[in-house]
Amino acid sequence: MKDYNRLLDDILNTVNSVKHPGSVASYIPELAKIDPDKFGISLQFVNGETYNAGDYNERFSIQSISKVFTLSMAIQSIGDKVWDRVDVEPSGDPFNSLVQLEHEEGIPRNPFINSGAIVICDILLSELDNPKEEYLKFIHELNGSDKIKYNELIYKSEKSKGYRNIAMANFIKSFKNLDNDPEDVLDFYFYTCSIDMSCVELAWCFQLFAQHGKQAADGTLFLDPNQIKRINAIMLTCGFYDESGEFAFRVGLPGKSGVGGGIVAVHPGEYSIAVWSPKLNEKGNSAKGMHALELFTTHIEKSIF
Repeated sequence: MKDYNRLLDDILNTVNSVKHPGSVASYIPELAKIDPDKFGISLQFVNGETYNAGDYNERFSIQSISKVFTLSMAIQSIGDKVWDRVDVEPSGDPFNSLVQLEHEEGIPRNPFINSGAIVICDILLSELDNPKEEYLKFIHELNGSDKIKYNELIYKSEKSKGYRNIAMANFIKSFKNLDNDPEDVLDFYFYTCSIDMSCVELAWCFQLFAQHGKQAADGTLFLDPNQIKRINAIMLTCGFYDESGEFAFRVGLPGKSGVGGGIVAVHPGEYSIAVWSPKLNEKGNSAKGMHALELFTTHIEKSIF
């Protein structure tokens, strides 16, 4: 049996000993204040075994990791009709690019770039009675706790500087792929991104994707195994913007990153793992996080490949 506590400590020491280029996400003013040297990691096996190292209990802004939760809720609500509004192909462009939208007439390339997540938020705004409340409830049910909250400072910070997202939402609306007012859609979108979670909480929530459809408190499945399969596939091919191929090559797991410095990944049927380090590489992904997960899957020889 492997000593996972020691392994995670070794990974922590290794990544902290290397000078990683990059910087925190300064275009969101509140994120610019985060200590760039923070690092946490949490590993959770489907049998319940949990191992942690570093700043694993400190909460951070999950940002685009939220897009996995909103996609899951949209699939819960309308099933495969989601794919009439958003595609499932890798973008090959930055997460906030406007270029593809014009060429593809307002249909975002996938649900994990900003334009795709905005369309998903529009779906939820139409389908749910109280989208913000139900979104937070969904996360609470996944985590088994109601302690997770949204960060108002992050929310206001994003909303005050979200010019490109504002342009994107209006552009999509011009192609008639938003049913609601762009301002309302963006308000919900910024809210979804502003949730604070720790590595432990993220890894536990992503057991949904490691366990092929985790049960809710009442015994029902959040999503069925086929839906989980599809979401995991999109995480593998699209979860890291225009660095998704690099992540698959180096780490070999489905996962999702956020510009708050978080990365969460799963080995279906085996484990979920979350890392957090705020310093981002040029593609907008956590530099230490990418390195740590590459070390992890290389050492334990358990990726999906």
